[in-house]
Amino acid sequence: MNFRRYSVLAAMVVFGAVGDVCLSRGMKTIGSISLAQWMQLIPAVFNPWVALGIAFLLVFFVAYSTALSWADLTYVVPATSLGYVLIALLSQFVLHENVTLMRWLGILLVSGGVGIVAGGPALTKRHAADKTSAEPAAPGQLNAAAEGSNG
Repeated sequence: MNFRRYSVLAAMVVFGAVGDVCLSRGMKTIGSISLAQWMQLIPAVFNPWVALGIAFLLVFFVAYSTALSWADLTYVVPATSLGYVLIALLSQFVLHENVTLMRWLGILLVSGGVGIVAGGPALTKRHAADKTSAEPAAPGQLNAAAEGSNG
C-alpha cells in the first residue's frame, strides 16, 4: 500500500463520519419524519446541515468506490469502521450526545477487529488456474464439450 491508497482510506473515514454528523445535526433541527409522510424529506435536503452532510457523504462514496477498485470488499468495509471512533468523538463533542461506556467498549472491540483485518493483504491473490478457468472457451471447444455431453 502506498500513500495515495492510505489517503483514500483516510478520506473514507473522515468524510463518512463528518457527513453522518452533519446529516444528524440537520435532521434533528427538522424534527421527526415518519415513513408515511416521506415527502417531508424533500424540503429537508435544503437544510444547510443536511445538504452539507450529503455533500460529505458523496465524497465518501467516491473514495469508497475508488478503494473498491483496488482492494477487496472484506478489506475496505472494515477500514471504514474506523470512522465509528471519529463519529463517537464528534457526537460527544459537537452534537453533545452522551456516549456511554458500553458504546465506547463496543467501538474499541470493532476497532480491534479492524486491526486484525488490516494485517492481511488488501487484495486476494488469484491463482493462475482461476484465471484460465475464467477465460471463455474457443468456439470449437464449446461445440466439442456439447457433443460429448449429448453422446
